[in-house]
Amino acid sequence: MPGIVVVGAQWGDEGKGKAVDTLGDRVDYTVRYSGGNNAGHTLVVNGEKYALHLLPSGILNDSIPVIGNGVVVDLDVLFEEIDILGARGVDTTKLLVSANAHIIASYHQLIDRVTERFLGKRKIGTTGRGVGPAYSDKVNRLGIRVQDLFDESILRQKVSAALEQKNQLLLKIYNRAAISADEVSDRLLSHAERLRPMVANTSRVLNDALDKGLVVLFEGAQAHHLDVDHGTYPYVTSSNPIAAGACTGAGVGPRRIDRAIGIMKAYTTRVGEGPFPTELLDADGEALRSSGDEFGTTTGRPRRCGWFDALVVEEACAVNGFTDTFLTKLDVLTGWEKIPVCVAYDINGERTTQLPMTQTDFHHAVPVYEYLDGWTEDITTARSFAELPHNTQAYVRRLEELIGVRISGIGVGPDREQVIVINDLL
Repeated sequence: MPGIVVVGAQWGDEGKGKAVDTLGDRVDYTVRYSGGNNAGHTLVVNGEKYALHLLPSGILNDSIPVIGNGVVVDLDVLFEEIDILGARGVDTTKLLVSANAHIIASYHQLIDRVTERFLGKRKIGTTGRGVGPAYSDKVNRLGIRVQDLFDESILRQKVSAALEQKNQLLLKIYNRAAISADEVSDRLLSHAERLRPMVANTSRVLNDALDKGLVVLFEGAQAHHLDVDHGTYPYVTSSNPIAAGACTGAGVGPRRIDRAIGIMKAYTTRVGEGPFPTELLDADGEALRSSGDEFGTTTGRPRRCGWFDALVVEEACAVNGFTDTFLTKLDVLTGWEKIPVCVAYDINGERTTQLPMTQTDFHHAVPVYEYLDGWTEDITTARSFAELPHNTQAYVRRLEELIGVRISGIGVGPDREQVIVINDLL
């Protein structure tokens, strides 16, 4: 039975939560396998909006939500989110957290913020949540894992070791006060007993579930082009949100993944710094931002907006091996007489239909547009592909041709019911 991975095909904020939520009632486990609370999902259920930053989207369904070993966890944020959902009547008692997941400590957040300011014009555009420094410590073998909270001696030793170097950096480079290892340890230990019932060997839990024929849905944070290996480096996140990241971030083998679903917005957005060939700095960009409510779930930052870039999505389809794609926010494009779609780049006088190999070429890429006929009809009540206006259908089919992977679902509004299913994703 299927292991299904859902990946953003652009720069994040594509509406992965909506696609996951659409599948959720038929899924047994929903797993976050990468990232931290620097990302967010906004879901609308029965007219109510839910903003999730760390918890898997499946927390709103009957599936068992899992935070995998590839996630970095801010315990303050985790419990705040649990409390907010609990106050709204959402059951969070089934949540499982990997014992091997790494923890974001207060010093990670401080270093994230002061480093970004220190970079000045070279800043990455991080959220300042401490995610990057936590992953750096993980790679440098200075990280604190969830399981460390249950051995106070080990925890204090690890925090002290991590701060030996960091306090020198804060004092001598950034002119900041040193951080107390005891204060950090005490704060982390204050969460230990509440966290304990949630902690599990989630890799074994998930493999056992797949052995039993249960359905496991893996969802990464961010998106393909923010992947630390395959994205627009250095303007990327610090983990691997691509489909292959589900294997390392959840502890399952590649043969466990049966379907990979790419989520793409009907136009393009990104947050933070970095190249963005189709970005609109005019009234059309403002109109997309306003109509699409393009403001970050986690930070509230206005998103940069632009037309659909087929080269960006086609690259994600190739690297992730998507079996299906899911197109979101198609309703936002209603009202344009002509809708441009980027089908190639002009780079120093040469045309290419593939993403450039180098950062330099990508930075100089000028989009080449194909103009498709728009529509004025309201599509938010459509529940089948046939109910969409002719021009809307033509837009969807043209995107499908350009990216080379079938579009199996379409979002036509913010509510969980505003979905058109063309091919079942299970």
